Amino acid sequence: MADLILKPGKERSVIRRHPWIFAGSVERLEGRARPGDTVLVKDADGRALARAAWSPESQIRARVWTFDCDQSIDHAFIKRAVAASVARRAAHPWLAKQDGVRLIHGESDGLPGVIADRFGQVVVVQLTSAGADKWRDAIVAGLIQATGCSAVYERSDSDVRRLEGLGPQSGIVYGELPELLTIVENGVKMEVDVVSGHKTGFYLDQRENRLLTGQLAAGRDVLNCFCYTGGFSLQALAGGAKSVVSIDSSGPALATAARNVALNPQLDASRAEWREDDVFQALRTLKAEGRKFDLIILDPPKFAPSAAHADRAARAYKDINLLGFRLLNPGGILMTYSCSGGIGLELFQKIVAGAAADVGVEARIMHRLSAAPDHPIGLAVPEGEYLKGLACQV
Repeated sequence: MADLILKPGKERSVIRRHPWIFAGSVERLEGRARPGDTVLVKDADGRALARAAWSPESQIRARVWTFDCDQSIDHAFIKRAVAASVARRAAHPWLAKQDGVRLIHGESDGLPGVIADRFGQVVVVQLTSAGADKWRDAIVAGLIQATGCSAVYERSDSDVRRLEGLGPQSGIVYGELPELLTIVENGVKMEVDVVSGHKTGFYLDQRENRLLTGQLAAGRDVLNCFCYTGGFSLQALAGGAKSVVSIDSSGPALATAARNVALNPQLDASRAEWREDDVFQALRTLKAEGRKFDLIILDPPKFAPSAAHADRAARAYKDINLLGFRLLNPGGILMTYSCSGGIGLELFQKIVAGAAADVGVEARIMHRLSAAPDHPIGLAVPEGEYLKGLACQV
């Protein structure tokens, strides 16, 4: 095993149990290591600190597997970590009842670069780091053993793999996919496309926020922006919304959303309107039409993939929230989100507050919104809190 020697003073974050070791913290590598190989992390005085996966092409040169330097990183270790992560969800009284659950959430579950989502009897795995890629077989075997699933599908097609020197890899790795894969979330049945849908096929992190949307929607005219396959829209309809207008730029996503409504005969499809359009333009069009809403959901894609994009992203968030506030009736609620890691919660609140001030409305925060509990945040990794949201009433 090669030794990864840190520069003087750069051991502090590792001692605080932060799992990332950046290129600027590395003094040298003693010995040879291929991408994904385990290295022993040492401080400048030679004291062993952790065992980590080596990634020479990434700015994150190593990701810690364990801070127990006597622990071997092998198939057994990986399978135990997978089993422990799955067991934590099974022990959670709310998550244990769900058809769709995130089983592994990367660093927060001690498996950096590993994402695994379960949709019924199908598990979708995404490997985004060199270390995760090296232990693919052990990860898949661990998931099969821990879940008893009928199929595992890999969706390692994220752009972040290029930063690790890895190419895309997707396809079935165990069993067979059903012809139609559906889950039931909060009483609503939905289709999940694990082959070509976003990420692993569906955004499980918004599960509890979609439930809240349904609870707030009764008797309201609702606008759902960046609706994707209609998760928020369906919950609003199930909650008794008077009407739901849903906007997305993807025709295929809207087609899936319409099919999702049809899967639920208890929902009144006549109350749903689907618009294929650029959301920014569509909001301006709705304003010109004199439309107003009582509940608006803004769940845009990632505007700032890193802190370097924060300034440009802040302008986009300001614009979209300003347009949202202009379309709200008095007493209306804006549920607004950011999934950009480069935009912190404090900055996001300032952006939303600035948008409200520019429109000339007073608003108060009813709820602070975050990712579902199967997307935990490591105490030592605050940047893992990527999803943040506010429910603001004017």
